[in-house]
Amino acid sequence: MSNLKARMIVDKAFRIAEVDKRIYGSFVEHLGRAVYGGIYEPGHPAADALGFRRDVMELVRELRVPIIRYPGGNFVSGYNWEDGVGPVAERPRRLELAWRTVESNEIGTNEFVRWAKEAGSDVMMAVNLGTRGIDDARNLIEYCNHPGGTYWSDLRRKHGVAEPHRIKTWCLGNEMDGPWQIGHKTAHEYGRLALETAKAMRQVDPGIELVSCGSSSTGMPTFPQWEADTLDHTYEAADFVSLHQYYGNRDNDTANFLAQSLDMDHFIHTVVSVCDYIKAKKRSKKTMLLSFDEWNVWYHSNGADSRLEPWTEAPPQLEDVYTFEDALLVGSMLLTFLRHADRVKMACLAQLVNVIAPIMTENGGRVWKQTIYYPYLHTSLYGRGVSLKPVVTSTKHDTKDFTDVPDLDSAVVFNEEEETLTIFAVNRSLNDELPLDCDVRSFEGYRLEQHIVLTHDDMKAVNTAEREEVAPKECRSSRLDNGILETRLPKASWNVIRLTKAEGK
Repeated sequence: MSNLKARMIVDKAFRIAEVDKRIYGSFVEHLGRAVYGGIYEPGHPAADALGFRRDVMELVRELRVPIIRYPGGNFVSGYNWEDGVGPVAERPRRLELAWRTVESNEIGTNEFVRWAKEAGSDVMMAVNLGTRGIDDARNLIEYCNHPGGTYWSDLRRKHGVAEPHRIKTWCLGNEMDGPWQIGHKTAHEYGRLALETAKAMRQVDPGIELVSCGSSSTGMPTFPQWEADTLDHTYEAADFVSLHQYYGNRDNDTANFLAQSLDMDHFIHTVVSVCDYIKAKKRSKKTMLLSFDEWNVWYHSNGADSRLEPWTEAPPQLEDVYTFEDALLVGSMLLTFLRHADRVKMACLAQLVNVIAPIMTENGGRVWKQTIYYPYLHTSLYGRGVSLKPVVTSTKHDTKDFTDVPDLDSAVVFNEEEETLTIFAVNRSLNDELPLDCDVRSFEGYRLEQHIVLTHDDMKAVNTAEREEVAPKECRSSRLDNGILETRLPKASWNVIRLTKAEGK
């Protein structure tokens, strides 16, 4: 008999912070089939008049993605943005050095912004601080955001875009700490360039917000000194510092894999500590916020990518086929953001379509939802409101790399306007169901609306175009009586328990 047990006290007074909807952002890079064959495929039966796939757009809209990072990624550090504007027939084909492909530039800034607007998303634009710098950044923001009457803004108007894009959020480069990055820089080289670029961009548009490059992962040898050194330059100029992290299960140790969200939690705590140190050092009144603008599971496709021929156009790169266990870790990573809602204000699941993505397509064919689509969907739909801090007790277990891993991973969101309370819960136990008691007596008059569960007997189960093997179901094992919610979370499961205010209560 299992000795697993968990208890939770949820009180509406225990507030962490308002959840910024932008933590449910995503990322589209000019990489693999993310753009060409992903969001854009002229001639496809579902393509609109501009060549964008309506079937893909439908799933993106279903996810309610609030912001999408573009155009990279490693790609941006070698990108000349001017290649992607103006008449398509006149755009150059370029060798794309980051991923060793050929870039046609058929899609560029104006096309993507138009697509994002139709998807209901804002754009987080990245500028090239690898091969380029201040001059190109100030020109790009003038092109995008200035109304008219100047060279670059009038060029945009000449290209058929009369109104400015008014892009608010801008990344000052990408992963500049990485030796793999085109134009890789030391912390002080990057910090100085980012500061001066920020100053020039704000001269053009004072209303923008800027993201300073943080570390590419917790495993970087320069982490967290990179944050301390770069923020010494950019602290007052930037609004956010970025974090990037990917996880994998290369050793096929599922218990250890599902505990890796604890590393993400440590990453966030460490970066917050460094930010607050720099704040104290500078005697600043500003609190630095976090943009976790690349995160996901990524390892399945590494072998296939190593065998791809270079210098082809839109090859099938980074096409991870996600398993059920991947969906559980993605869920836990999302819960980590919710628990840090006071500092993590943006996050981008990398990426959106085909490339390490929740949405997959066939060229000329079908579209389908990967396993990770569902925790992303559920948190985006039901994780908007105020993140609450529950008092949690849970049995624990140890794994190869982590000790005292709680069997229960959870986050709670209260939407006061809609009068809903959502409890998100992952049972990390691979063998046993987890009894959970929740004291929700501060939510008087609430009733149990729904318990959604994602579970499967095979941790390696995947979804394909032919069959959706992993999909959410209704769970009937929960009951709410006198303010006490009692449930049993299936072994290795993702759970969404929704409470709503009863009529007239």
